[in-house]
Amino acid sequence: MLLTLHSAATGFEAACHIPALPEGHRARKLHGHSFFAQARCLLPAGWAPFAGGEVHELRERLEAAAAPLDHALLNEHLDNPTDENLARWLRERLLADSLPGLQQISVYSTSHSGVDVDARGQAHVWRRYRFQSAHWLPNVPMGHKCGRLHGHGFEVIIHANQDLGGRDLAIDYDQLDALWAPLHFELNYRCLNELEGLENPTSEMLSRWIWNRLKPLLPALSWVTVFETGSSGANFDGARFRIWKEFTLDSAVRLRRAPSAHPLAGVHGHTFTLRLHLQAELHQLYGWAVDFGDVKERFNPVFKRLDHHPLHEDPALQDGDCATLAAHILREARAVLPETDRVDLYETRGCGAVVSLGDTSDLIPV
Repeated sequence: MLLTLHSAATGFEAACHIPALPEGHRARKLHGHSFFAQARCLLPAGWAPFAGGEVHELRERLEAAAAPLDHALLNEHLDNPTDENLARWLRERLLADSLPGLQQISVYSTSHSGVDVDARGQAHVWRRYRFQSAHWLPNVPMGHKCGRLHGHGFEVIIHANQDLGGRDLAIDYDQLDALWAPLHFELNYRCLNELEGLENPTSEMLSRWIWNRLKPLLPALSWVTVFETGSSGANFDGARFRIWKEFTLDSAVRLRRAPSAHPLAGVHGHTFTLRLHLQAELHQLYGWAVDFGDVKERFNPVFKRLDHHPLHEDPALQDGDCATLAAHILREARAVLPETDRVDLYETRGCGAVVSLGDTSDLIPV
């Protein structure tokens, strides 16, 4: 059985100051951000005005909830308008508006930091870091391009469960920065193979290496996410590895079930962001769950049938909305990549659908 989450997002511009922070902290002073909010919901059939209109309706609900915050002083609405408190404030407004199946509400004050509040109401603080390194994979088959010395601009996202801290602002961005700083010193402008424990530095092995270094210092650590490139990476939660590969689809669509006067009923198009998520046991020799190159090669026939095509003319597709498309892509992907268990498809940033084979209660954001 497939589980479908609909996702919508909106932005708002606002000023704030955070009195709960220590004296002298820069964020105690009045400042501003371009905030980004996202909601993901497990919506019942018939909730939207028409089937396929869930993202459009959810976006309008989220925009209405966030409207009082736009171009406002956030302290007039919250005493300490941290990303977490803003996410909880929006969550309460959406639940008060009888929004069903809310699984995750997120607020990002910058492109490299934010908070995700899950279905249980627990807040996961995250921060993105970057470093420049070289590596090679010594155990790959002969002729594999990753067997040659090469480099990446790696990105790492550290996620921590704020609620395990036991007090307000128990985990803040500065604390994550301080914990990351020694690792950055070790990793940046280095050849990863020369570091103890990274003799085979795949994305999966690197995510586990970082986890093992941080977990004793940060018991609330939830996940470590490693981007090897801008379109592929791995995630480790202390027990399981997951990888993803991202694609863009430039395709035309229309929603067959939309009312004739609705703009979605006409032919339009998007540059869709598509992410395949895969889960598998770590290969003992290669050190990866699935080779990113294999994912791209095996998925390519499916990709070619979707990219630069009018998807509403495909008889295999019931409709052109993100949920229908993502479910179709998941079925097609599993035929060539059985390890695929989730597909994210976004028509614009944060607006789309997540279709999964598994439980969505621990929805790892990417």
